[in-house]
Amino acid sequence: MILKGNVIKYGDNVDTDVIIPARYLNTADGKELAKHCMEDIDKTFASRVKPGDIMAADNNFGCGSSREHAPLAIKESGISVVVAKSFARIFYRNAINIGLPIIESDAVINDGDQLEIDVEKGEIRNLTTGTVDTFPPFPEFLQKIIASGGLLNSINGGNK
Repeated sequence: MILKGNVIKYGDNVDTDVIIPARYLNTADGKELAKHCMEDIDKTFASRVKPGDIMAADNNFGCGSSREHAPLAIKESGISVVVAKSFARIFYRNAINIGLPIIESDAVINDGDQLEIDVEKGEIRNLTTGTVDTFPPFPEFLQKIIASGGLLNSINGGNK
């Protein structure tokens, strides 16, 4: 799977409360959640994100509560993959469970960079700077979950 898109970049300790504020947790509708994704730290996110864009961050992305709504809001906004130096473990698992690729990497990535990510090879090509970084590829079982669109789809043998 090769993912290509423009980067929207955030810093350290982006918690689930700012990814999707608690005031919007009265719905599990992904499209509705996407309208409010990141709005407490970036009022322009929902209006500027394009399908296939890539979210990048520094350390401890997805910290805070274990709400499943956070990765869902990101995925439904059009983000194809999140790249960060580190993730909160429960956010990482919740993202994989809904089929959102999450990549840990120390690659230098800036807002507005264009990336091409080969998930199977474990390679990040920064088309803006010309650099190439590697990361450990997902094990085959996780690749299957992501390719199927999430854990439930992979169990049911479908792709949603």
